[in-house]
Amino acid sequence: MLYNTLQDGIYIIHENNEWIPPFKEAFDRAGVEFREIFLTQGGISLDSIPPNGVFWSRLSASSHTRDNAFSKEYGRALLAWLESYGRCVINGSSVLELEVSKVKQALLLESFFKSQGVDFKTPKTLAVFGKTDLINAARSFAKNLGNKPFITKHNQGGKGLGVRFFENIDEFRGYVESSEFELPIDGITLLQEYVESREAFITRCEFIGGKFHYAVRVDTSNGAFELCPADACQIDSLDSKLVDSKVDSSGDSKAESTKRPALAGAACEVGAGDKFSLRKEIDSTSPIVRCLEQFLALHNIAVAGIEFIESVSGDIVVYDINTNTNYNSTLESKIRESGGVAAADRLVSFLSEQFRAIKERK
Repeated sequence: MLYNTLQDGIYIIHENNEWIPPFKEAFDRAGVEFREIFLTQGGISLDSIPPNGVFWSRLSASSHTRDNAFSKEYGRALLAWLESYGRCVINGSSVLELEVSKVKQALLLESFFKSQGVDFKTPKTLAVFGKTDLINAARSFAKNLGNKPFITKHNQGGKGLGVRFFENIDEFRGYVESSEFELPIDGITLLQEYVESREAFITRCEFIGGKFHYAVRVDTSNGAFELCPADACQIDSLDSKLVDSKVDSSGDSKAESTKRPALAGAACEVGAGDKFSLRKEIDSTSPIVRCLEQFLALHNIAVAGIEFIESVSGDIVVYDINTNTNYNSTLESKIRESGGVAAADRLVSFLSEQFRAIKERK
């Protein structure tokens, strides 16, 4: 179909139906109509005017794992068309480029932290192009880290793609030379320092309309990489390649009760919803939250989940920006039952407010 013929309204642009039900339920609760642009086909006439509306892009770095490898390219074209006519796009073209590049995420975060004079950090990272120089690059990287453990990621991530933990360069060489090795979809492998957590959890801050909504504590005591709250992404925990860490849930650096790694790229929920709980001590006045809100405003990011870890040395290390964030349904239900505002409901309110403003200007 040609998207030029769409009606005015609120649209979700995506390529994964499994992520939509929680948002549909929130729209239904609010009595608000929405439509979808399922971006696996279709087209646009460049000289036709787009419909008036709010277009929320949920295009994902992991689309190629669902046989939708070209969805981000379709998205680049569609978003460019919408933006050229001044349409209201939530998480537009520049945000899509951030979603599909962890290199860009790290560079923008590090640059921003330095410009603000804050002491928040990003993991030391080396981006390697192709496979030919990967082992030599890793050897040099490990040496610069003092031969400490490191992890790998795919630059175009999502779903924990390519996230593995290595004690040393020999382990890594064995992996690269084995049939298990995966070349990333964009050919860029990230080598990243392993950041040991003070306690066995990471924190994910959710932002809606560029403003803080809540912070979630995600239990990592089983050592799993896959930390995204999406119910559609529930999988078994990863234990086959994990080794014991010297950090327990009380922060005792001598205990052998958790597993490495605790730092990883966001992807999917592991295990039950009780791994996710609110960190009520983190709010809109927290320094890290204020800093991240300023970062989001600078880069026109309206909706995002940003993850950080508190290291054994006391640093806050920010390592992932997920711009097509999902919310854990168990946690969201508890929030609603206690009289609070769930993130999905706040998101619907935000999109509705944007659409209402558009209609009032007509």
